[in-house]
Amino acid sequence: MNKISVKNFLFLLIVLVSVPTSLVLLNQKTNFFNRASGTNARLVIDSSKFTGEKTESWRYLAQGGEEKGRQLLPVLSQVKNLRPKYIRIDHIFDYYTPEELDQVIRDITAVGAKPFISLSYMPVGIAKDGNITNEPNNWQDWEILVTRTVEMISGKNRMNIQDVYYEIWNEPDLFGKFKYYGNNNYLELYGHTVRAIQRASNLNNYKVGGPATTAYYENWMDKLISYSIENNLPLDFISWHRYSKDLDVFEDDFNKTLNYQNKELIVSETGSNSENDSVYDNSFGAIHLLALAVTVEGKIDKFFTFEIKDGIGSEKYWGRWGLLTHEKWGTPEAKLRYKSIQFLNNFIGFDPIETTGNGSWVKAFAKRKDNTIKILIVNYDQYGKHTEATPIKVNNLPFTNFNLVRNDFNGQKQTEQVDLGGSNVWETTLYFEPNTATIFELNP
Repeated sequence: MNKISVKNFLFLLIVLVSVPTSLVLLNQKTNFFNRASGTNARLVIDSSKFTGEKTESWRYLAQGGEEKGRQLLPVLSQVKNLRPKYIRIDHIFDYYTPEELDQVIRDITAVGAKPFISLSYMPVGIAKDGNITNEPNNWQDWEILVTRTVEMISGKNRMNIQDVYYEIWNEPDLFGKFKYYGNNNYLELYGHTVRAIQRASNLNNYKVGGPATTAYYENWMDKLISYSIENNLPLDFISWHRYSKDLDVFEDDFNKTLNYQNKELIVSETGSNSENDSVYDNSFGAIHLLALAVTVEGKIDKFFTFEIKDGIGSEKYWGRWGLLTHEKWGTPEAKLRYKSIQFLNNFIGFDPIETTGNGSWVKAFAKRKDNTIKILIVNYDQYGKHTEATPIKVNNLPFTNFNLVRNDFNGQKQTEQVDLGGSNVWETTLYFEPNTATIFELNP
């Protein structure tokens, strides 16, 4: 065989060996368009089995450091309409005087929420080199500041707010370049801060935790838990941030927490992208939020949608994270992400019931209140391609005929009568377009 023939033979051999492996990989994980493969849903709901799991995890909002001052004041009525349980704020020491912070917290309580306080950042006057993300020149100055702040907010003789959450710092791995060992140690920051809180007097109940890292880092969590145990310090919740269009990442985060399920689990900032992105101004961002709520149902106690209101920007829509536009451009306008929280609020007061058979794209949760059953089904695909015909089965219904109301997100509402002919099982197959969401309501 000449050299050319040998080359051709070797090339053919490589191709023949590679093809079966490639086909397996394509079948399991990806195709030529880089779309993840997965499993179609086969939803089965048992309306008689209440799970008692964590619920309403979407009723938590966060506002970042877009501006100093009372950022929520122009949108108080719109925020109140979202019925949040808690609102998270940061920059409390470098943005506000005590009097201004008092006003911001009163704005939070005015909408019916409670404050979730990120104890950050350092005031310029006590920070090393005047850098607000540095440690203090003197830990005692920091501790006095924390003690007085907590007494102001949680003190029975001051603002008198029950069940405030105190989260120690904001993204310490980024802001301050903290580590969990050596110099510039987050664990040292945590210890000084918790002891300062413990020294505060005449307080209502509160919770304390962290570390609010930019993502879920297992070493950070493990070290913080060990440190709190070794030093007899409270650690009521574990918190982190997560931005991703891939919902599997949120699942992976949760799976890493299984060793410490006695801790409250909080994603204290979340969205589809940590950078500006046009999806925050369109329907994709809304469907992502709905799909996230379904994905973490029964797993994460709270996730804080970031953020409530856009910064000013050079135009009204600029891919900022807000649920609402900035008042510079006229009356703040609700984006579709705002409406997705309103959509989820249809489940307030309902108890979760057993739902199995979620797929890679189509996912659901179901809840019941008295004899009314509601089911949220979301078909989410970050590539906007996947359509699916999904079998749905609801067992042990408390009735044999019912009104079926289909409420499509940002779409139509339809009602029909269903007669099961004496059965208490409803089965159907429904077709879902990419990135759509529907609530089905069954009531006698």
